[in-house]
Amino acid sequence: MGYPGKWRKAGATSPALREPMTRRDGMAHDAKAWSPYLAGALSGLVSVASVLVAGKYLGASTTFVRGAGMAERLYAPEAVTTLAYYLKEKPIIDWQFLFVCGIGIGALLGAVLFRDFRIRAVPDMWRERFGGGVWLRALSAFCGGAVAMFGARLADGCPSGHGLSGLSQLAMSGFVSAAGFFLGGIVMARLVYGRGTK
Repeated sequence: MGYPGKWRKAGATSPALREPMTRRDGMAHDAKAWSPYLAGALSGLVSVASVLVAGKYLGASTTFVRGAGMAERLYAPEAVTTLAYYLKEKPIIDWQFLFVCGIGIGALLGAVLFRDFRIRAVPDMWRERFGGGVWLRALSAFCGGAVAMFGARLADGCPSGHGLSGLSQLAMSGFVSAAGFFLGGIVMARLVYGRGTK
């Protein structure tokens, strides 16, 4: 799906919510983005609703571990019943599993409703930097996801758990983790995509 909006030649008529951003190559991007203030407020309401309805704070990364446990039951059920981690985080469908499914469904609905839904194997930014090779993109995405998931489980929390939920509770771990998320994102974006465009 990728970033909202479409690249077009600078100077063309734009129905976008904001003025088009012109790049050095003469292309412009129709940025149909939500207000960060509205998005932040809605995220806060979801966090509050999660506590009121489910009695749980937001989180996502544990669901991927539980999903792995569900898959592992198919070929190594004895590991699931004896491994200490699966005894602690039982591979079941719970509120967080449904929350993660809701993220995907909500993103899909948002893209369809705003007429931004596109299926692309390689995002525009990646294609401009590395070309249209699908396997390089897939390998990079897999490795990045594996490192991110390892870090989330090592820290016992992800950007949702430590970031949104931790910050809302004014937890020190939330502040430290949020700083790490942003710093790591900035560094990796510079390493992968360079300085970008002005």
